[in-house]
Amino acid sequence: MKSFHIGDSVEVLDEAIAGKVVGILGDKITLETEDGFEMEFEASQLIVASKTISVSNYEAARIKHQKEEPSKRKVSKTKPKERNIPKFEVDLHIHQLTPSTRGMSNFDMLNLQLDTAKRQLEFAIRKRIQKVVFIHGVGEGVLKEELKYLFKKYPVEHYDADYQKYGLGATEVYIYQNA
Repeated sequence: MKSFHIGDSVEVLDEAIAGKVVGILGDKITLETEDGFEMEFEASQLIVASKTISVSNYEAARIKHQKEEPSKRKVSKTKPKERNIPKFEVDLHIHQLTPSTRGMSNFDMLNLQLDTAKRQLEFAIRKRIQKVVFIHGVGEGVLKEELKYLFKKYPVEHYDADYQKYGLGATEVYIYQNA
């Protein structure tokens, strides 16, 4: 068993806490942290702090073996939320589609955004991607309404995308696939 003395500089194993020993009562050691708080720990949770740490490979392996209990084989299950995460995002903000809007009217910009949405939707259908999120932004809602009109021409269902991730500025599309 380790012996501690009042005034020793100690560190807590597995936590970023260090301080000086201010009290010893059996196996309980009270230490004052560097921030001035008093905390109580079991002696087995503490080590005497020193400038150099020397641990043999044998000691490291023994401690590692003690910490690692034989655990059951981990099976990675896909959580229901992860199953619903869209695989494909299309950002329709105009600055993402063209380097400059100089000389473009609002009509030209809207058509560029709609052509991109149509091209990406057809790509997703060809590649059998089941979910696509179209990020259109909030704005006045013109692009969102035009997208809804576009989606009626395809075998898809559309709805607002995850609010926590996208806010009100995105529409998620579920593409019906043949079995």
